[in-house]
Amino acid sequence: MPVQAHAEEFRSAGTGENAAVGVLLSHGFTGSPRSMRPFGEHLAAAGYGVAVPRLPGHGTSWQEMNRTTWQEWYAVLDNELERLRKEHDQVFVIGLSMGGCLTLRLAEEHGTDISGVVLVNPSVQTDDKRLALLPVLARVLPSFPGISNDIKMSGVDEGAYDRMPLRALLSLSQLWKVTRADLAKITQPVLLFRSTVDHVVEPSSGRTILSSISSRDVTETLLEDSYHVATLDNDAPRIFADSAAFISRLSGRHDA
Repeated sequence: MPVQAHAEEFRSAGTGENAAVGVLLSHGFTGSPRSMRPFGEHLAAAGYGVAVPRLPGHGTSWQEMNRTTWQEWYAVLDNELERLRKEHDQVFVIGLSMGGCLTLRLAEEHGTDISGVVLVNPSVQTDDKRLALLPVLARVLPSFPGISNDIKMSGVDEGAYDRMPLRALLSLSQLWKVTRADLAKITQPVLLFRSTVDHVVEPSSGRTILSSISSRDVTETLLEDSYHVATLDNDAPRIFADSAAFISRLSGRHDA
């Protein structure tokens, strides 16, 4: 299946002193690296090693995505993390929406191999009662209308699918469940950005994360001028700058 032009992966080896630090960024459900590329480019410009991979079934067609599972999405990030760990002294993980859930799972599984976690409107659950019917619906309906382009800034297109593949959504709900069960394993520093108006992920996801993790170094930042895809919205410059400062602080403390 051909990959859409906007969905190409982005990587940078890093330059200068900051090349000792690698950063793995994950896009969200039905999205592509497009939503995280400006973020990755900002960190690469600061000298960090950066990887923005494309998750299986994304950036091609929603029909193909319906043939993939959360284990396949996770495996790509897990392999990328292993590569970054070999090439850098420290690795940080960053995730948007479902990408936030996947990076939380990485943090649960890899412990101190990950130096810090940055989350942007992460999803670990939903308050939508209709999803209780998902196991049945996924067998009879291929898709629902999509959830893309929840962006306050006009004229911005994240390039996500216009349909929500239901079998893939069912797999995502399984990822939510296993990730929530292990949130207490997370001890790494966490920086969480949450849009005050988000039409995709409810505030309960952020509350569940913050009340369940064991991390002591935790910062929640509210975004007042962005919707769900905040990495492409009005608050993006703040997200990028604060995340770079978070990484710099933690990697500097490690070196001290």
